Amino acid sequence: MTSMPAAERLGSHIKRAEQALSTTKHAALKPAGLTVAQYAALLFLSERPGISAAGLARACGVTPPTMNTVLKNLQAHGLIERTQHEWHKNVLEARLTEEGKAVMADADARAIRVERALAAEFTQEERESLVALLGRCVDLLESVRPA
Repeated sequence: MTSMPAAERLGSHIKRAEQALSTTKHAALKPAGLTVAQYAALLFLSERPGISAAGLARACGVTPPTMNTVLKNLQAHGLIERTQHEWHKNVLEARLTEEGKAVMADADARAIRVERALAAEFTQEERESLVALLGRCVDLLESVRPA
């Protein structure tokens, strides 16, 4: 027997919510031909064209090797282009292609429907509270993370 039942562990509830969101977004994005990871990469690339793979990995919360795989797949499907950085020749900058912008627009509309449905479950005050509480979770967990 453990010293804390699973039902009392906040991490379990946060993980269940994250898994439910990921599963729902996966289903919503499937018709657009994207995975959740690919959509996340396109979303950040649309906001920050030219970002490096390492920067994109940090923004998406994945490892650099994982992001490189995502970017290679997006490039193979013609959704992004990668070019050498003007001054740092060993850094590849990624940008959406015209096709990538069209796929992103479709995928984003699908993802936004999921986000709006989720947001509609809460009042404005509850949403603000939830965001603040989750922010506190992140702050605390980042401060106690083992080195």
